[in-house]
Amino acid sequence: MSPFKKGIATIALAASMTGGLMACAALAAEHEWKMATTVTGGPLMELGAEAFAERVSQMTEGRVEIEVFPAGTLGKALDVSTTVKRGVAEVGHTWMGYDWGKDKTTVLFGGFAGSMDSERMLHWLYQGGGQELWTEFRQDRFGLVSMPLFMRPAEVFLHSKKPVSTLEDLQGLKMRTAGAWLEISSELGASPVTMAGGEVYTSLERGTIDATEWGSLYENVSPGFYQIAKYVVVPGVHQPVAPYELVINDAAWEALSEQDQEMVRLAAELVTFESWMRLGNEDAKALKFYRENGNEVIVLEDEVKDAAKRLGMEWADQQAEGNEWFERVLTSQREFESSWSEADSYRKMALPPQDSSSN
Repeated sequence: MSPFKKGIATIALAASMTGGLMACAALAAEHEWKMATTVTGGPLMELGAEAFAERVSQMTEGRVEIEVFPAGTLGKALDVSTTVKRGVAEVGHTWMGYDWGKDKTTVLFGGFAGSMDSERMLHWLYQGGGQELWTEFRQDRFGLVSMPLFMRPAEVFLHSKKPVSTLEDLQGLKMRTAGAWLEISSELGASPVTMAGGEVYTSLERGTIDATEWGSLYENVSPGFYQIAKYVVVPGVHQPVAPYELVINDAAWEALSEQDQEMVRLAAELVTFESWMRLGNEDAKALKFYRENGNEVIVLEDEVKDAAKRLGMEWADQQAEGNEWFERVLTSQREFESSWSEADSYRKMALPPQDSSSN
């Protein structure tokens, strides 16, 4: 049985033993962890950090309890890994790419303009050796236990006060972003800056920035960007995928039994799949929501899509020079993507909707 199926079976069993779980919850937890996060609320908190804490409690029968803290409470929002490394929090939920200043390999795991889409990334992680590389890299370079936790589909390219669809529209555009897109978008003529999510709305409101990228269509409803930025620009070619990460302090991890370590791994995997499916479903509803609230949805011209992918690949080639970890991960991802080169021919069978009025 695969780890994912074992996780499902474990949760099904737990659900059938509600009385037992309630009794366990009444007992003192063996491990009480604090979780540092990058956000103050919204789907990333609810479907990621808080959902994980709940699953861990269920699957360990209350032996491991996690209290989730909003961004900035325990440490810097964009430096969760350091907060966990120092033991201020036993565990953290973050996007690995925020550590790109320490090692740009983090961006390969977090997604960038040259990445695979989310379906391929999930398969690479759980079937193509990606998760093993992920865990080995974080331990080797940062001394942290790490695994995927939460999976986004493609993000929104921009919530913008100005219409953006061509390369010309990007010239001088002041926008919030992070990771590799800081460098790549500059080559396209934009003026990017980075900031924590909690600062984005006020920066848009005050005109400090013209536009922002952040999360997927559904995730971006709760921050309210649509209220002050009329244009919703898709698709997110800068971020075709955005896996988030669970980081655990080494000492806290070693204090767990092997059984509870396995339960934590399974909970992280389960929440990753659950978040991906929930976001995919809610994104479809969010597109309608934006239109009903007066936003204009703009689809990027092919020239922007092509340039983003090309520059993303070139950027990755440059980073691989002299960085053994970057080269190793990039090679693995590209080999996997190549093995899926014909996948659309046998996986995508959806046809355009038929006009029932013509029948």
